[in-house]
Amino acid sequence: MARQTKNKAKGIDRSKRRSDKTVAMSVPELNRLIHERMRLGIMSALAVHDFLSFQELKDVLNATDGNLSVHARKLEEAGYLTCTKTFVGRMPKTEYRLSGEGRDQLEDYLGHMESLIEATRR
Repeated sequence: MARQTKNKAKGIDRSKRRSDKTVAMSVPELNRLIHERMRLGIMSALAVHDFLSFQELKDVLNATDGNLSVHARKLEEAGYLTCTKTFVGRMPKTEYRLSGEGRDQLEDYLGHMESLIEATRR
């Protein structure tokens, strides 16, 4: 009885809640490859720039060399971004671009997140 009183005090009406099964069915599956914080950061940064160098991404995301390279490689292997390595003088330069597939996957991911937010607010 104490729990019911607490919930009523908070304005929670359990009779109007949807079942967990209904909620689970209405929430789309998130792309786990993109959902990881660093990879989402990489894709988001590249979505608003034509390309970014390794150093620029590292600075924007406050990442270490190793962390950024591991996550960028996973996205590259999935076909979500492209990596171009060149030399400027004798210095190597690595640039990343979001691929068409990567842009599509990011749009799908953002749509899924919007659906999740909407379902949570109902």
